[in-house]
Amino acid sequence: MSAARLNMVESTSSVPTSEELVVSHIPLVGHIVRETMQRLPAHVLRDDLISAGMFALVLASRGFDPERGVPFARFAAIRIRGAITDELRTTDWATRGVRVKSREVESVRATLAARLYRSPSREEVAQAMGVPVSDLDALDGDVARASVLSLQSLTIDESADLLPSRDEAPEATIIRREQLGMMCDAIAELPERMRIVIEGHFFQQRKMADIARELGVTESRIPQLRTEALQLLRSGLEACNGTPAAEQAPPTRGRDRSALRASYSEAVSTRSTLKERLQATTVRGDLRPFASQAS
Repeated sequence: MSAARLNMVESTSSVPTSEELVVSHIPLVGHIVRETMQRLPAHVLRDDLISAGMFALVLASRGFDPERGVPFARFAAIRIRGAITDELRTTDWATRGVRVKSREVESVRATLAARLYRSPSREEVAQAMGVPVSDLDALDGDVARASVLSLQSLTIDESADLLPSRDEAPEATIIRREQLGMMCDAIAELPERMRIVIEGHFFQQRKMADIARELGVTESRIPQLRTEALQLLRSGLEACNGTPAAEQAPPTRGRDRSALRASYSEAVSTRSTLKERLQATTVRGDLRPFASQAS
């Protein structure tokens, strides 16, 4: 065998396989997740981000081309960060525009508080931003709904966010109790497979592998079912709140899925009365132990 052919064989045999790339770069996923978690609220689950990052690492190993001259670690890091960002966006109830506007409001409030040596009033904040008070109240309402109805928040053992504030007015407690009742209705009306994923993942703290085994699907299918379920939940809750169809999340592609979204929203909005929704919580606003009431 000639020296040139021998060098070619040795070069080919030294290229790591897709599996070897994944195994050797697993710590990269953990590093990026730890770095990301430092900038996120406490209710975000680390396991969800690791799952998304590992899936991106596998895809990166299959699409990596060493002849391009880019190190695999750099190539994979871009894919992993992108997958984690997508995961965070799918579990965020507020739109990106609402989050940006919310940060702007908080900045104005902090500036006014430092200048006035007290908490600014709604009128003062609205005047400083150059918007009507009604627009400011609407934005605060959007942010509050995104916080109250976050399923991730319900997994915190302390559940401090679910306890009513000592300064909370009775009317506010009733509204929050009704919202939590709507959420229970929305979960109960989910298609069976999606409901099992939501209950198992968020309320029973089961591993994705165990849920996948129960449903007879691959583990990678569970995050997809969870994302579809969260999109349906958003539609159902917005229907209960009377949000016009044009303002809801964009419809899923396909006539069948659009019909499913419409019929699901109708079922959630008509499932129970105010009295029945309030039974999902105690008089103090604590969520009772969740049990599926799917018919």
